[in-house]
Amino acid sequence: MIETDRLTLRRITLADAPRITECITDPRIHRMVASIAPNQSLERTREWIATHEAGADRDTNHIFALQKGDELVGVIGADRPGAGLAFDIGYWLIPAEWGAGLMTEAASAVLEWLMARGERAFTSGHFADNPASGHVLKKIGFLPSGRGRVFSLGRGEASDHINMSFIA
Repeated sequence: MIETDRLTLRRITLADAPRITECITDPRIHRMVASIAPNQSLERTREWIATHEAGADRDTNHIFALQKGDELVGVIGADRPGAGLAFDIGYWLIPAEWGAGLMTEAASAVLEWLMARGERAFTSGHFADNPASGHVLKKIGFLPSGRGRVFSLGRGEASDHINMSFIA
């Protein structure tokens, strides 16, 4: 668990599956995250959550619920294909909380947590039509490192994507 001024970042449990599924049906969320289908089922969310413990044990996947008071307001994760490689940071936040700096707070906390564990290289990125996500990354030290097209399940097509990197 990670505590910030306004959030608790905690491991996701199966009990969170209905809330997460409800949130990601909003196109303002699933269109901006490459790996979320627009019609993701509760069962698919449960399957995803079931992979978290093994990923954490292998140190390849650390996923946190963003808890504000009693409400799950977002998710942030760091994943990589294998130990020793750079972690890729991804996140989403419910629209009602946009613009308040919560994701910058959460992303900074996750980055600090990973660096305290000895990690030094990180990647992330955002779709070109989501500059707010780019601002979050810039605020915590990421720099643009390339541009390309990334397929988005939520959009059903490849879209312009700005890659970003951070080296501690």
